[in-house]
Amino acid sequence: MITSILERAVEQNASDIFMIPGMPLSLKINGEINPVDDRKLFPDVLDQMIEEIYVLSKNRNISPLKETGDDDFSFSIPGLARFRASIMKQRGSLAAIIRIVRFDLPEPSALGIPQSVLKIADLKKGLVLVTGAAGSGKSTTLACIIDKINHERCDHIITLEDPIEYLHRHDHSVVTQREIGQDTESYVTGLRAALRQAPDVILLGEMRDFETIRIALTAAETGHLVISTLHTVGAANSIDRIVDVFPPDGQQQIRVQLSMVLQAVISQQLLTTTSQTLVPAFEIMFLNNAIRNMIRENKIHQIDNVISTGMSEGMISMNTSLLNLYREGKIDRDTCISFSSDPEQMALRLR
Repeated sequence: MITSILERAVEQNASDIFMIPGMPLSLKINGEINPVDDRKLFPDVLDQMIEEIYVLSKNRNISPLKETGDDDFSFSIPGLARFRASIMKQRGSLAAIIRIVRFDLPEPSALGIPQSVLKIADLKKGLVLVTGAAGSGKSTTLACIIDKINHERCDHIITLEDPIEYLHRHDHSVVTQREIGQDTESYVTGLRAALRQAPDVILLGEMRDFETIRIALTAAETGHLVISTLHTVGAANSIDRIVDVFPPDGQQQIRVQLSMVLQAVISQQLLTTTSQTLVPAFEIMFLNNAIRNMIRENKIHQIDNVISTGMSEGMISMNTSLLNLYREGKIDRDTCISFSSDPEQMALRLR
């Protein structure tokens, strides 16, 4: 039963499958969730489907789900695709949301990822953040950057992911991919171990807590390239988010450390185009002396102005990115305004 659902989702180019009790099986295609038919899923049928998912995932132990109410993992079907499953309890019944990840890495140009983002693959050390809301395409952008490093440099790349989405085959680089919960206990444990494994590049799926961020900053400080994600929108917000994780008496020290190791912040949103496909909008910030001073001196609110005037350094603000997409006819006026950080100002600019 579940295999035919997964095949149908891949065939229809869906990004996610929603299996929620009390509603029909639904697929998310081009940003819109649509029911497959009008038949509602009932708990007993869903339980059976979820058990099949656990069988496909090499008979994964279902006990953690029953004990905690949540489980996240990935599995693959040869010749079809990889899948990232998030299984949960809701209202006492089981539900599942499954993300579809193609085996082949997509072409960055076909996805609308600009060369200025891929330039991150040329960095040798420091911290790079790729930020955005859930489902904004961060994992795909990260995969494209890692793929470029893999094809062009002779490095040891270690990825710590929860779960692994894209599989990277060894090319010029050696790529070690570790899944949290399966290959290592946690991000903190895996990151500490990675520092003893002769890494050149460390991909950290997410900087979730104080300890993970602290070790990631240390790794970036000691000559490694650390690339990670945050669930924030905007470069300035991302810096504030990292600083706010630390206790007040340690925040100035973190600002100084961050001002030295941070190399770039890429913030992205995924928009529905006028032709009902998806296109990313990017804010790109590369650290220069002005921005480093602003971080050190806690003048984060001034960073947006530097990004807006930093086009010659490869920077672009989110509003400029949105305007470019609108002028190219890829998104409509309402989309341009609603995804702007300052909708009123954007509306005035579009008059």
